[in-house]
Parts: sequence; C-alpha cells; structure tokens
Amino acid sequence: MGLFDIFRKKKNNVEPESTTNSESLSESQSETLSQSNSETMTSSALTQPVMEQVGLVDEHEADEWSKALDKKSEATHDLPESESESESESESESESESESESESESESESESESESESESESESESESEVERNEQQVYDEGLKKSRTGFAERFNRFLANFRTVDEDFFEDLEETLVGADVGFDMAIKISDELREEVKLANAKRKEDVRDVIIKKMVDLYEADGVNEDTQMHFAPNGGTTVILFVGVNGVGKTTTIGKLASKYQQAGKSVLLAAADTFRAGATKQLQEWGERANVPVVAGQEKADPASVVFEAVAKARDEHYDILFVDTAGRLQNNVNLMQELEKMKRIIQREIPDAPHEVLLVLDATTGQNALQQAKLFKDSSDVTGIVLTKMDGTAKGGIVFAIRNEMHLPVKWIGFGEKASDLREFKPEEFVYGLFKELVS
Repeated sequence: MGLFDIFRKKKNNVEPESTTNSESLSESQSETLSQSNSETMTSSALTQPVMEQVGLVDEHEADEWSKALDKKSEATHDLPESESESESESESESESESESESESESESESESESESESESESESESESEVERNEQQVYDEGLKKSRTGFAERFNRFLANFRTVDEDFFEDLEETLVGADVGFDMAIKISDELREEVKLANAKRKEDVRDVIIKKMVDLYEADGVNEDTQMHFAPNGGTTVILFVGVNGVGKTTTIGKLASKYQQAGKSVLLAAADTFRAGATKQLQEWGERANVPVVAGQEKADPASVVFEAVAKARDEHYDILFVDTAGRLQNNVNLMQELEKMKRIIQREIPDAPHEVLLVLDATTGQNALQQAKLFKDSSDVTGIVLTKMDGTAKGGIVFAIRNEMHLPVKWIGFGEKASDLREFKPEEFVYGLFKELVS
C-alpha cells in the first residue's frame, strides 16, 4: 500500500462525532431499559409465595412442614429464657458472620473484577490516547502549512479552464510558492503532462486530487531506502550525537528537548556546550540541563570548542554515559573557519571513540523555507550529515520544504518540532505529515 493510499484510508476511517454520540446514547438507553426491566422482574418475584418460587413440594408436604415448624417454635418458648436468648444470639452471630463473610467475598470479587476491568480499560485508553495525541499534534502543528497550501491551490484552481500550457506554468508557480522546491515543481509538472488521467479530469476537485497524489507518490519514491532511524553505539557504548546548523535555528533548544526525552526513557545523558562564541549559548544549555537533570560540560567563554569536546568525550567514555549531545557554533560569516572547526571536533571525537559520532543532525528552521535548503546543501558537503531536525514547523506555512529536502538533498527528516515544550519535538512520521498537510484538500 502506497503512502497516498494510506492517506486516503486514514481520511475515510474518520467518523463524524454525531454518529459516535448517537451510538453511545442508544447504548446507555438500552442499558437503562434492561436495568429497569430486571428490577421489575425482581420485585414481582419477591411477592410470590416461597413454594411457588421454588417449586419443590406440593400442598400436602407444605402443611406437614408448617406443623413441624409450629411444634419447634412451641418447644423453643418452653425453654428457659437464658437458653433461648443464647441460642438466638448464637444463631444471629453465626448468621451475621456468614453474611459478613459472604459480603466480604462478594466485595473482594467485585473489587478484583473492577480492578481488572479498569486496568484493561486504562490500557486501551492509553493506547488510543497516544495515537490520538500523535495525530492531533501533527494536525495542529501543520495548520498554517495546510491553510497556506489550501489558499494557493484554491487560487490556482479558480482560474482552471482546461489543461494547456498556461495550466502547467501556473502549476509550477504555485508549487514553487508552496516551497516544494523548483526541481520538484518542474518534475511534477513534467510527469503530469504524460498523465492521461489528468487530461480527462473535468472538475477542479479531480485536478487537485491528481496533483496531490503525484506529489505524494514522488515524495514516497524519493524516500526509498531512506534511513530514518536513530543510530546508537553497539554493545552499550557511549553514543555521540553532533548537532550542526546556523545560529538561531534552535540547536540548543533541540538538544535540551532530546536530552529530556532520553533521560526520561532511562538513559544517562551528558551535554557538551561547544558553542563558546555565541553569547549566552552555554548558559542556555546549562538551563536545559537543569530542567532535564542532566550534567553539562562547559568551558570558558571564547575557549577553543575542541577542548570542550575533548573533555566531554573523555568524561562520557570514562563514566559510561549512554549518550553525549554536542552543541556547536553556527556563525556563517566565516564559513571556512566554521567547517574547519567542525572537522577538528570530529577528529577529536573519533580519536577517543573510533566509531563516533554516530549521528550528525542538521537543525533547520522551517520558517526560512528555501534558505533552509541552501543551509542543508552547505553543511551536507562538509559535515557528513546523517539526518535533519526541522524546527518551528507550527509557526510557518512553508511545510512544503520537507518535499524539497527529500527530493534535492536525499536526507531523512528524523525529528520535527511543533512548539516550545520538550513533548512538542516528535519523531518524524511521513504518514502523519502527509495526512496533516493534505487532509482538507483531497475529497
């Protein structure tokens, strides 16, 4: 099943709330009726004679039992008062004991049943809550991008009359404006020219569906054999993850969020404040370390970043930390020095831990659109980037940059940020992204 088919299936599986509400109402009404019926039956049964309820004896036997009971009661009256009282007391005590035992047994049984039911209900609710929250986070985080796409496509389709050369020129302009990238816009336009399905499309909605399907299909094709998993050191060694990117994209904040996530998952985490040139970078990372209860290795202001990295790697290795996150500088006014600095850090890391760094994550600000793509090209050529962290997605209408990154850079987006909280940084899921971006556009 292709990505677009998954998208359509997810969209078709969404049911209106009214249906669910009506079903719950009907269920509650039927439960109420059944309860009232059972109560009525119970009350009527209690008014019937005992013999008719049980149905074990005839009238003659019942008379004999009645006479025997009368004789027993007379004999009881003839006994001394103390004996009678003691017998009645012992009988009442035994009855109360048996009643209390039966009550306690029934209570314990009902408690165990309710506990097991509540446990199963809580497990199912937690699973559905996780799934709902994941989808909800993508829906809310992509709201601006979804609205931007819808506005552009609606303007484009408003002028649709027929599939001709003007149509394809307008389509290319629309796609470039949606930040999917020039190369992908031309590729989509060229492939759609050969689509007989598009030539036969008469309604605007059909044209729109074909275009979006082509975008999703190309996006999926570009992602074949893409490695979206995070890589860790084998045999329980220290994993070193290097973060690169220009200043202001959210590197330090991303490190803090990931440190919090992995620390809560039971990993021992260490941070290295190797961005010694930006004012406040070390302090900012230390604040995130305090929030996540994670130690930070820091040097003096304007110190050699490589010396901080050396100290942090040695500490992480010798004290057996699970993960070391390394923050780096991102000044672009002197690209040559920056790239040489990153290369020096990598050499020091590999000298201490030969198979490190295990990940080099490039942090990009989604609000910058095509500028983010240029940054990706710059760092990929010199830093051996293994994946992308796309931040501030909730604050931009330029969600199409995800298509451009995969199409032109062939780099996997591994994390995506939808807000300021640590929980707003999520593992990137193409299915949720496609659904959150296009769910209101495809009929």
